[in-house]
Amino acid sequence: MKFKISIIALSLVSSFSWAQQKDWTLEECIIYAEENNLSIAQFELDYENALIANSDALGAMLPSLNTSISASGNTGLALDPTTNTLVTSTIFSMSGGVSSGVTLFDGLRNIHRINRAKLSSLASKYRLDNLKDDIRLAVANSYLQVLSGKESAKVAQAQLEVSLTDLERTRALSASGVVPEGDVLEIEATVASQEQQLVAAQNNVIISRIALAQLLQITDYENFDIAEETFVLPNSSVLENSPKEIFEKALTFRNDIQLSKANVEIANKDLQIAKGARYPTIGAFFNYNTRYSDQNLDRVTGNLIALKDQLWLNDGVSFGAQLSLPIFNGFSVKNNIKRSKINLRKTELQFVQDKLTLESNINQAYADVKGSLKAYEAAQKTLEARSLAFEYTKQRFEVGLLDAFNFSQSQSRLDNAQANLISSKYNYIFRLKVLEFYFGIPLAVN
Repeated sequence: MKFKISIIALSLVSSFSWAQQKDWTLEECIIYAEENNLSIAQFELDYENALIANSDALGAMLPSLNTSISASGNTGLALDPTTNTLVTSTIFSMSGGVSSGVTLFDGLRNIHRINRAKLSSLASKYRLDNLKDDIRLAVANSYLQVLSGKESAKVAQAQLEVSLTDLERTRALSASGVVPEGDVLEIEATVASQEQQLVAAQNNVIISRIALAQLLQITDYENFDIAEETFVLPNSSVLENSPKEIFEKALTFRNDIQLSKANVEIANKDLQIAKGARYPTIGAFFNYNTRYSDQNLDRVTGNLIALKDQLWLNDGVSFGAQLSLPIFNGFSVKNNIKRSKINLRKTELQFVQDKLTLESNINQAYADVKGSLKAYEAAQKTLEARSLAFEYTKQRFEVGLLDAFNFSQSQSRLDNAQANLISSKYNYIFRLKVLEFYFGIPLAVN
């Protein structure tokens, strides 16, 4: 099947095997999103830029080496570069040289820049992985919504088929005078209501499936579907850990926390770089130069000295060291240090805030899992009770001891109980997946 990938949120790259696939598993959806999401692609480019910046910082520590060559012609009064005398003639001259320089000391700023570049590349990697975490959770949530909708539609279809059977039976009883015509009308109203519920359930499947496709930026909505699976509640031991234990483990691997921590270290390096500007800068240099002129004649023979001989005779070397002392620069160094200190404090506060947010999210997720599990268990008990009550009601209705209205009410309560069980089931599953994700357990369908 052909998928058209939107250029706004996903790249157009996908393999032939993916394009021919019809039913997608959760793992396949997650892999596809990670491989094709444009935001991820942009973050990957940011990471590559950070690696290049790392190379720049390392290169700044190495000596520079440059070469140059020039040629010129002059007519009339001109300066002969080989004799430094003015002559009236047409002169052709060339010059060339090699220069090298190295910074010996700059307040350790280059070393701090190298360390900062390493931290920056690491932060870019954390930022990329954190985005992938968000996408995994978003895909998992949307995927489970499709599963929930499909299960609800199946239950609605089964309920409708049972009611249609009851309607045929009631019509037969009414025709024989066992039950009044009003009971037939009541059952017909129940069937009509269940037909509406089935249509709504089927529409919910379509809407949730489109939502998942849009999250993957797949526009072939009609052919896109997820794999049909028998989904059971996962067995998880994550609740055996306290929220505090989950939080402590999350601190060791969560990409958002590692990113926040790296930002603090980067800000600290920025402060060290700013402070380095207060110290002298010491550098060394080496230059080699040579020149040629068609006016450079041999004093004995009067002949033009050959090019290679001139380059040898006219060369020169210069070398030395230089010292730069910062004395006054309009408070720029002082103010940069102040700004770096402020930024460091801000990142430290943000790091504390991010840990508090993570702890709050984990506590909320933990409470949500326990609450949703209780809700699911209660829904199970309710469904069991409603099912027994409905069977009893149905038996009484079939022998004429109960009217159709009360029978329909019992059917409606059973329908609601089944719908609540499905809703609470998938609500619990997703919340459990979120808590497991905080604990470092990868997402999986079952």
